[in-house]
Amino acid sequence: MPTVMYRKFEKVCAIVERHGADPAKLIPILQEVQDEYRYLPEEVMTFVATTLSLSPAKVYGVASFYAHFALVPKGKYVVRLCDGTACHVKGSENLLDALRQKLGLTGTDVTTPDMLFTVETVSCLGACGLAPVIVVNETVYGQMTSVKALKLLEDIKKKEESTHVSV
Repeated sequence: MPTVMYRKFEKVCAIVERHGADPAKLIPILQEVQDEYRYLPEEVMTFVATTLSLSPAKVYGVASFYAHFALVPKGKYVVRLCDGTACHVKGSENLLDALRQKLGLTGTDVTTPDMLFTVETVSCLGACGLAPVIVVNETVYGQMTSVKALKLLEDIKKKEESTHVSV
């Protein structure tokens, strides 16, 4: 493999190598690639396909079939809002409106321009007893209100700002 190509895909190569370049390990490979990039870039999927001797269509088919995989960039913090029956009855729609308004998301936008937040709705998070529920990355927040949700966003923003303070 040419050195320039290897450098460009160095992290992807390491992921594929950890899985023994085994085509049967495509899903865990794609999961790790997504963890690295926060989505699955088309050129990376093509590179993975070539490396595993699979067709790009096969890799894209797997990536587009599973809802876990993202084919467009997501923010650093992915906010998943449950809109299942229990959450919906307890006001998840109001939470969604408050979050979108606070983040300036309009129309079909789901990710903030600064790539800090992505807001998604999901059918169920399996935490109906905590309704309404929001999951930020892997952390579950139950019995949310608009006030609590907006405070959560503010806390995340403050944390981000404090980690980017110039000395």
